[in-house]
Amino acid sequence: MGTTFGLCFLALLLFSPVAFSKHCNPQDKKVLLQFKKELNNPYVLASWEPDTDCCEWYCVKCDPETHRIYSLSISSSVPDTNLSGQIPPSVGDLPYLETLEFHKFPKLTGPIQPTIAKLTNLKFLRIDWTNISGPVPSFLGRLTNLTYINLSFNNLTGSIPDSLSQLPNLGALFLSRNHLTGSIPPSLGSFKDDDFYLDLSHNNLSGPIPVSFGNAKFTKIDLSRNSLTGDASVLFGPNKTAQTVDLSRNQLSFDLSNVEFPPSIIYLDLNHNKLYGELPQGLTALELQLFNVSYNRLCGQIPVGGRLQSFDVYSYFHNKCLCGSPLSPCSLSSLLYLGGRLLGFDV
Repeated sequence: MGTTFGLCFLALLLFSPVAFSKHCNPQDKKVLLQFKKELNNPYVLASWEPDTDCCEWYCVKCDPETHRIYSLSISSSVPDTNLSGQIPPSVGDLPYLETLEFHKFPKLTGPIQPTIAKLTNLKFLRIDWTNISGPVPSFLGRLTNLTYINLSFNNLTGSIPDSLSQLPNLGALFLSRNHLTGSIPPSLGSFKDDDFYLDLSHNNLSGPIPVSFGNAKFTKIDLSRNSLTGDASVLFGPNKTAQTVDLSRNQLSFDLSNVEFPPSIIYLDLNHNKLYGELPQGLTALELQLFNVSYNRLCGQIPVGGRLQSFDVYSYFHNKCLCGSPLSPCSLSSLLYLGGRLLGFDV
């Protein structure tokens, strides 16, 4: 009887929440409970109870050997208004954190917490679809293990800090749909990753695309819906590896006639700019899935071949004198323009 009771008691002890709590680092657990309190005890963190193991909590991952928390991923599939307040300062007291994520919490406000600068092991930072405000903090440049930054769909203001170029392992930077101003720092062309994703779209950026971008290897670059000016041809060339280039709805102005596009491009959107000249014949060699040059100042005949005729008129219309399928056949004036261009006349 005594032996049976002892075994039952031992089993109860081993499988009780209190017993499991020893697997959670006490300091990490203390920090998380404070973190939950500072966010007004949202429902998404309902599993964070003092008498349970924090390594088993929702949104949390622990290292199986050290039992230290390395991932804090608080995410919702739909906008969640239950979580409110600012990013808790206590987040900086999780020294082993490699992943930090807040996704789709419209009542998350205030600046990006300065204590995040203490997270020197951080690799993945995602704070998007919230209402955080203030600048993109320059201290992010000190977190040299970062490989991914996504601060899109927020209310961030100010300029893009130069310090981001100091991140040697960064492979993706998403700052779209904010209210950022100023020019694009030339230093952003210094990233060494051969598969870099850059999205600065839907902001209020101005000035030219940095010449230094000619040395970068972007797999995807989206600079659409800003007020950028000047020549963007630096982004193209036969040796580039870009697959997606979206420069639409800016004020870019350059001659498209002699631009060579990388064979890797499948998505090219240049609509609503001030591009002039002709469409280069090289476009017929591309395996394009999306193509749009509407609302520019292009002229001449649309090259025949490849996938160019598979796109509808809306990919080409509102240009100076662009003609040929899928638009109307070329008129005499269009052919005269094209002939003048071929002969070297400034028309």
